[in-house]
Amino acid sequence: MEEFRFDGRTAIVTGAGGKPGLGRAHAMLLAARGANVVVNDIGRIDAPNYTGDASAEAVAQEIRALGGNAVADTHSVATERGAAAVIDTAIEAFGGVDILVNNAGISIAAAFDEMSAADVQRHIDINLMGTVWMCRAAWPHMRQQGYGRIVNTGSGAFTGMWALAMYGAAKGGIFSLTRALAVEGQPLGIKVNTVLPGAYTRMVHAQRQESSDLYQYAQQNLPAELAAPAVAFLAHEACPVTGESLEAVGGVVRRVYVAQSEGIADRDITVEKIAANWGQVMGSPRDTVIGLGGVESEADIRPYTATGRGE
Repeated sequence: MEEFRFDGRTAIVTGAGGKPGLGRAHAMLLAARGANVVVNDIGRIDAPNYTGDASAEAVAQEIRALGGNAVADTHSVATERGAAAVIDTAIEAFGGVDILVNNAGISIAAAFDEMSAADVQRHIDINLMGTVWMCRAAWPHMRQQGYGRIVNTGSGAFTGMWALAMYGAAKGGIFSLTRALAVEGQPLGIKVNTVLPGAYTRMVHAQRQESSDLYQYAQQNLPAELAAPAVAFLAHEACPVTGESLEAVGGVVRRVYVAQSEGIADRDITVEKIAANWGQVMGSPRDTVIGLGGVESEADIRPYTATGRGE
């Protein structure tokens, strides 16, 4: 089997300084396969129960010690200016950017009505808007060269989990963002996909008691290195899909998608008819995957204007 290589490609991995951490695992694997890597991380996270520092420079040094090419970057992805600076680091160090892995994120477990307003905003600023700003900063460069691979980081929490309402909401936004960017990027040579990883990281450590079964299982069975191959596959030039989501947990890789039931169709629909046909509304063996809305060219997209109208 031919090895998937990234020789000559430059990759940015955000939130890659943690140890253990998913970003670090992604960066190490991409570098081992020949990519030039920008290791991005701001360092310490000012959030409950997060312990230790994350160091972009430490991970970059690990990569260089193994014979790879890597530089560190400490800009925040949570602002438009910070995201642009991350891209500038890649251009200055390696001359461009081919791969963007949006891994940076934060998760604070709290009941919806108990979470502070600041932590609500932090989930949006870092998880969702950090992904938006990084994609926007990388997009013109990928568009100009006619090539790009973006791997966003989602989570199964987007389907709804207790105490993770804001984390799940941000990840749900990433799911939709990925789908939309896949449509826009298709004629430009840019493929955008999502990975939904599961691994023992500082985030898990911050959220779970060490005595819990979940914590113990993750620590013993879910190293971040088992999620990294799915990211590398989606980041490779041979990746056959765009707009898709892959769950990657403990060596298990599977597709995650939105489907719709066959439902009912009745121009004389009533409340009672919905109730009477509830089983058909909710699902049937012929459920269909909701696909991407295709565009043949950029001319098919109505241009955005400051007034919010397409003209």
